[in-house]
Amino acid sequence: MRRQPCGRRSRSGRPSGAKAIRIGTACGIPDVFYTDHGSDFTSQHLEQVAADLNIRLSFSIVGRPRGRGKVERFFETVNQLLLCDLPGYAPAGSGTRAKPVLTLNQLDARFRTWLIDEYHQDVHSETGVAPQARWESDGFLPRLPDSLEQLDLLLLTVARSRRVQRDGVHFNGFRYLDLTLAAYVGEDVVIRYDSRDMGEIRIFHQNKFLCRAICAELAGETIGLKDIIQARNRHRRALRQTLAERASAVDELLAVKASAPLTAESEQPLQPASPSAVVAPRLKRYRDD
Repeated sequence: MRRQPCGRRSRSGRPSGAKAIRIGTACGIPDVFYTDHGSDFTSQHLEQVAADLNIRLSFSIVGRPRGRGKVERFFETVNQLLLCDLPGYAPAGSGTRAKPVLTLNQLDARFRTWLIDEYHQDVHSETGVAPQARWESDGFLPRLPDSLEQLDLLLLTVARSRRVQRDGVHFNGFRYLDLTLAAYVGEDVVIRYDSRDMGEIRIFHQNKFLCRAICAELAGETIGLKDIIQARNRHRRALRQTLAERASAVDELLAVKASAPLTAESEQPLQPASPSAVVAPRLKRYRDD
């Protein structure tokens, strides 16, 4: 990895004008995944992905920070060459340089462009070769997934079990439909979903990809799981506040009734109505009755 101050970048002789974004060929499923003990890397989701893709998880030794150098070095490179130029960057010991304006999707696009078009193409200060060229020179054959559907497991959340109903698959208060599900009514399936986009879920049956089911209410727009949960929480808080206000109004009314003095009329018992005052219901009777 290169250690360069913020703002200084080595270039590989590319023209200074418009650049076409290059597609990186560095890919493949790793045999070993080395990381620290962060909550994101010790989750059930990561264990499931590692089991599905035959990846061995290797964690750094607790109490020995020098073993995490290879992980922290890349983070420092990203910080020095990318993040320091973005609005909202807040270096240690100083305030924010500019108002944060990037969304998560915009930051993801910036990082992808930097990684593929700049970092992989710039000549390394120690090896003298660009990372992309060095990767391609070894003739290494990466281990690839059996299908793109299996590769999606890297981006999807933990699997959930559901049963196919006549009107589709119900999940998180929404209904997901696909014509393929008509033949699997009553069958147990496994769903996987991207929490950033709840418009569709992927459905697996007996460890095989079945279909993508669409939610008609969310189709055409990207609504994340966090947005759905926040909206429901706001609705529940509003309902609780309304119920609390009504309960308070009822308690005040009961208190007023209880403190009101009894009048002479209120102390007299209720007299039964006279027979003449009772109006008999007029029913139509038939001859056969």
